[in-house]
Amino acid sequence: MSLYVHRPGLLTTIQDRGRYGMQQYGIPVSGAMDASAPRIANALAGNNEEEAVLEVTLQGPEVSFEHGMLIAIAGGDLMPAINGMPVPMYRPVYVAQGARLTFRGCREGCRSYVAVAGGLDVPVVLGSRSTYLRAAIGGVEGRALKAGDRVGIRNGGCTLPGSSAYRLEQILALAASMAGQPFASVDWFAPPLADYRRKVIRIVPGTHYRYLTEESRNRLVRQPFAVAPQSDRMGYRLSAEELSLQAPLELLSEAVVNGTIQLPQDGQPIILLADRQTTGGYPRIAQVATADLPVMAQYKPGDRFGFQLVSHEEAERLLIDHEQDWIRLRMAISLKMKEWGR
Repeated sequence: MSLYVHRPGLLTTIQDRGRYGMQQYGIPVSGAMDASAPRIANALAGNNEEEAVLEVTLQGPEVSFEHGMLIAIAGGDLMPAINGMPVPMYRPVYVAQGARLTFRGCREGCRSYVAVAGGLDVPVVLGSRSTYLRAAIGGVEGRALKAGDRVGIRNGGCTLPGSSAYRLEQILALAASMAGQPFASVDWFAPPLADYRRKVIRIVPGTHYRYLTEESRNRLVRQPFAVAPQSDRMGYRLSAEELSLQAPLELLSEAVVNGTIQLPQDGQPIILLADRQTTGGYPRIAQVATADLPVMAQYKPGDRFGFQLVSHEEAERLLIDHEQDWIRLRMAISLKMKEWGR
């Protein structure tokens, strides 16, 4: 069983939770830019959270399903439709054989994630199915999807027989057939874990924060920043009144992580993201709180936002709260699917 790509969209790649344990060899983690959305989509499709999904950026693809199956869409709202009919997000959706999924444009955010029952079947490279474009590894031949691609589906696109997801799939398939519609869904939804409407990103001071001038420290948290057009999966370049150091720093390259904020010589910060390099030589003035990375990942070029400085303890509390919210949501989804699958 497979998905067939009729149109690839602007940038559609296959991503999972990333390629961990390889940074010591200079290989980035990669993975989904918004790490929270694929977890929800996978849970709604009856998968474990490790399964690979489609990451759809800004302008979505057109794909058809060569077999009826359960899917779920989460993340930014790119106005998904099946055979031209709006399809709900954050819900399990049964899609009939031959139906076509399209995206009509950005309503909120810029990245949607499509999970299919069973998960996407592409080779595991260095422990992950994630596409890393610069090294051309993972996903489909290490590249973005193109027209004519067929993406296989693990386990034949089927949920595990006897599972609540399997029973739900059968119920929705019958509902779609009886209504003569290309899809059917449920009357409940799972809320997003991230508040995509947030326009303030919380940060903690970085190793070289103390070297900023007092004026630049004030600017960092008081002025708005815009996402520059040169931004991509490797990092977001920001545009605002420039920041400066008290004196030039001569630094050796050091380890960087998802959300590290570097300050190059032009004074315009760069936020390193999923496809970042593993080391960097620019001053590291701040670090995005991990809990806010999903929000950051949904900003598109031209979007404006501000920074709020928080303590390391507060950033840690935010992450713990986020993970506890995920555990509760995962349990709620499981209970709902069991309820519908009776």
